[in-house]
Amino acid sequence: MKPFIFNPGEHIDRNLFLSFEHLMALYIFGALVVWLYLYRNHRFMKQTRWILFGTLVISEIGILVWSISTGLWDIRYNLPLHLCTISLLSSSYMLVTSSYRVFEIIYFFGVGGAFQAIITPELFYTFPHFRFLHYFIAHFAIILAILYMIWVCKFMITFKSALKSFVVLNCIAVVAFTVNHVTGANYMFLARKPATPSILDWLGPYPYYIVTLEFIAIALFLFLCLPFYYKKVVYR
Repeated sequence: MKPFIFNPGEHIDRNLFLSFEHLMALYIFGALVVWLYLYRNHRFMKQTRWILFGTLVISEIGILVWSISTGLWDIRYNLPLHLCTISLLSSSYMLVTSSYRVFEIIYFFGVGGAFQAIITPELFYTFPHFRFLHYFIAHFAIILAILYMIWVCKFMITFKSALKSFVVLNCIAVVAFTVNHVTGANYMFLARKPATPSILDWLGPYPYYIVTLEFIAIALFLFLCLPFYYKKVVYR
């Protein structure tokens, strides 16, 4: 019998959202976040940095190898123009270099994008398929890498950081929109809504939901600044 985990043809027709597998993934994610926070000052956090780096790199190499070996690699899906792929590559660099400049950019769309992807997964493979494991492990690692820089390296965010990230996000969106137009892809969901349920379903038809997303991004970025603003006020 061919192992299910390596069979690209086996997928689910039902929605994964809030299924048992999805809920278990959310539980594991929550447990990892709590663990990282509780042990943020422990001496093995140095090793944790490299574990996160290895997880990010291996997950990206793994999806490329899997896509090519199964004949599923496609310019419309596999270019590094998905927001979470950009966050993954940037997080890997950030962990190695401790770059604050990278951190203050990807904090906003890295946390926001990866968290939204975890909550409303655009995924048609279930456990224990490789795509299921890769999807959640990669998104977990993105958020954990960013939280590592906050809790272990004590990096801070300012409102100026939010402005920088917003500008970078829109520059990436212009590139993605152009590639979508040329190739028929849907990077950053700028060509159409995802096939699975997401917050985009509440934002109106194409292309008006893109404008709404801009305002949501501004509100989200400002919201993500609040924990740092609160910390400055309380400990001033």
